[in-house]
Amino acid sequence: GERILNLKYRQGPELPTLSDGFPDSHYICFPYESRRTGIFPAGSVRSPSTILESMEDARGAALKAIKAVELAFKGEIVEPPRILESDHITISLQRCTQCRRCTEECPFGALDEDEKTYPLYNPLRCRDCGICMGACPVQAISFNQYSVEQIHSMIKSIKIPEGDDKLRILVFACENDAYPALDIASQNGKKYSDEVRVIPVRCLGSVNSILIADALSAGIDGILMLGCKYGKDYQCHFIRGSELASKRLDDLKSTLENLALEPERLSLQQIELSDWNRVAGVVNDFVKAVKTVGPNPYRGF
Repeated sequence: GERILNLKYRQGPELPTLSDGFPDSHYICFPYESRRTGIFPAGSVRSPSTILESMEDARGAALKAIKAVELAFKGEIVEPPRILESDHITISLQRCTQCRRCTEECPFGALDEDEKTYPLYNPLRCRDCGICMGACPVQAISFNQYSVEQIHSMIKSIKIPEGDDKLRILVFACENDAYPALDIASQNGKKYSDEVRVIPVRCLGSVNSILIADALSAGIDGILMLGCKYGKDYQCHFIRGSELASKRLDDLKSTLENLALEPERLSLQQIELSDWNRVAGVVNDFVKAVKTVGPNPYRGF
């Protein structure tokens, strides 16, 4: 049929859609917003709706559009998630290899390409998820308040136990669902191993593979990644973050043999906020699995 939209996005001119044809987005976290900044699906365009539901939806979308225009005049993003101020990315063009992974994987089209195929950043489209930071193979992308170097320093500060009686397990927990689930679990008396250290991340997709490789090389015995549900009925706030993290982890597992390390030392589990009653068990089960393969042979190097 005739094309209605002709958006200038790296990923194409149309709205990303679900298999049933409705616009794709995480509407719980980003009400009325599509994955394209400034376009707000409402009523039966967004999902099957009655006339009254469509009218209510239209009012909400109109108010959201007004807010977006006001913020655009101020140079601010539509919906700064979690943080008090929008945290724009910085791209080191000296490091950039023009691999295009960041422009391909950004779920919101915040990164386009210039005539030399370097990433071209549009801050008004950015939702500060950090997926581009996790995608970059040369760590050329960082935020002012969040970077690979920052997470690396947190990993470096983790003390590795001496001897074989204690392990050191690292957990990367998405701060949207998995980390709050761990918090709720603790408040309700659910306990996990004291051998575990948890680092919250903006999105599991923001975890760069170099962080995992460096942690294992430094002697960390196992790394568990806790992220949102992905797939057809995904719960990832940033659409594909957990899915991308899973694919990267699978790629990394295939290279562990070169380091003489077992793939059991790496795992990714999908955790929803409602999983607070089982998340401690998930962590403890991973600790047990790592204990079966023993301490990291790189300890002390």
